[in-house]
Amino acid sequence: MTFPQEFQTFVFLDIETTGLPRDQPCVAELSLFAVNRHSLQRPAPYLSQPPLLPRILDKLTLCVDPQKPFTAKAEEITGLSNRTLEENCKPDFNSAIVEALRAFLDRQARPVCLVAHNGLGFDFPLLRTELWKVDADLPPDTGCLDTLPALKELDKATNQSYRLGEVFRRIYGQEPVGAHSAEGDVLTLLLVFLAKAPELMAWAAVNARSWGEIKPMYPPSPVSRRN
Repeated sequence: MTFPQEFQTFVFLDIETTGLPRDQPCVAELSLFAVNRHSLQRPAPYLSQPPLLPRILDKLTLCVDPQKPFTAKAEEITGLSNRTLEENCKPDFNSAIVEALRAFLDRQARPVCLVAHNGLGFDFPLLRTELWKVDADLPPDTGCLDTLPALKELDKATNQSYRLGEVFRRIYGQEPVGAHSAEGDVLTLLLVFLAKAPELMAWAAVNARSWGEIKPMYPPSPVSRRN
């Protein structure tokens, strides 16, 4: 972003998909937790166990028919499949999802910053691709914080993994709950953030990117655009 931003709301995001970037994946599940900075400023009292979640937070979790086959690995990891999503009558990524997403973000105090682990490499570009498929987008000044480079820079450490689960285990000494579901991974991300909230909010104020800078993971072709 072009100038420091004291973000008022941090929206933690995770997406489950049909595959890896090389597969040109589609979204199959997305989850967002919105937390005001006031609730993030309290220190985590005991890092030997996860702190309590902020009492006041908003959640949005949606399952989506991706209209594209899952890779075998993605189906195994996520527990989602084309068959089960169809059996549960889940629609594709359509204008109703866009409206729900916009309404969810519009009710948060601004400025708003999206937060995802490896967000610049995966979640943000894929979400922008899906939005473009339905001729939609988010406000270009929405902040985008990728906690992967942020944690690496703040820790100033080398030769250790920064996969989200590994960071959680280093901080809390236990396994995260619900890995590879969108809501479970958002919960893990939020708990990791709480352990370093003041530093991460300060880092975001200076280093967060804007949504307008995010390139789509792959350009949607005219035939793939949906209404």
